[in-house]
Amino acid sequence: MQRTSFGDMACSIARTLDVVGEPWSPLVLRDIWVGMTRFDQLQADLGISRKVLAERLHHLVEQGVLERHAYDNRPRYEYRLTEKGTELVDLLMVMVGWGDKWLAGEAGAPVLYRHHACGEISGVDLRCAHCGQPMHAGDVDVLPGPGAAEST
Repeated sequence: MQRTSFGDMACSIARTLDVVGEPWSPLVLRDIWVGMTRFDQLQADLGISRKVLAERLHHLVEQGVLERHAYDNRPRYEYRLTEKGTELVDLLMVMVGWGDKWLAGEAGAPVLYRHHACGEISGVDLRCAHCGQPMHAGDVDVLPGPGAAEST
């Protein structure tokens, strides 16, 4: 099935979805981030078909989110996050916060995050890069930017 391409839209959300909007992609990135870097590890953890996993990995490499590194002469590869991919994991951490709050239920969060700088267990907190105050959907106005479409 052909997926709609959002990459040409004048919308950063749409463009991001063009890279990771397919449901398996964020899970592939999560696994690579936590250290499962080889195809067989990813396939076993996710239970995804080999064909779909190969397609997802190819797409993420093509988008510059992952890079392949040979680890065997057969050729076999492991996958590593690029700088672009590591920053995309920040988006996943925000999703974790939402999921922990609204979907974890009585059991609580399935994983915890220890911050390297202070050693404390913490979560992501969105703050304004300018003043440091909390920044959530109700705290902002959406204005046209320099890359906005003419109709915006």
